[in-house]
Amino acid sequence: QPLISSSKWLQLHGLKRNKLSLSQILSQIGFQHRKDYVTTLGRLVSSRYADGLFPQYMRAQDGSVYNLTAKKELILHFVGCLTRAIELYKQRMEWLTSESRQIFGVIQEQCIVIVLDFGTVSPTEFDLCCDALSMVLMEQVTQIAKFNLIRAAQDLVKWQQKPAPVSEHTVKSAVKWLWKLDRMTAASHTSSAEALLEAMSDEMVSS
Repeated sequence: QPLISSSKWLQLHGLKRNKLSLSQILSQIGFQHRKDYVTTLGRLVSSRYADGLFPQYMRAQDGSVYNLTAKKELILHFVGCLTRAIELYKQRMEWLTSESRQIFGVIQEQCIVIVLDFGTVSPTEFDLCCDALSMVLMEQVTQIAKFNLIRAAQDLVKWQQKPAPVSEHTVKSAVKWLWKLDRMTAASHTSSAEALLEAMSDEMVSS
């Protein structure tokens, strides 16, 4: 799936975009039972002519009542549309909560710098971090334009001096560099901030 935000995804695939919100469906399968003020009569007039003629549905949100006039075929059409929409939502949720996205979210920027701050993690935890970082490089970074990696340490370490164009070669190179990092590199109390400042110093990097 493309690396887009959930708000953008909903603009493309949401119920409202596909005319499947409750109010949109109700307007297509019936008409609102109204009680309006008629100026010429000077009083409220209720549309009682529909009473008992049609099944009615009351919206809990605002108490409005709709007279349902659609045939069974149209109702079944909307049932099918909503069933497909539910399945699409399930797929999106499964995708959002799987693999690298459950840790890093969805990367939407085209030029990024990933700051690696391992602190004092154990060798096992270090390997887990590298696994997760390798995953995000292979799954998401491969879909953007440029990237770089910076290791927060007493002596700051950069994979490249400037963000590099994404290609199969550069991603594999970054993964290889990642796994060769020294697990015991000394850190200072300012190393994290210095690494972040360095990452943001390039104007091309998305903030």
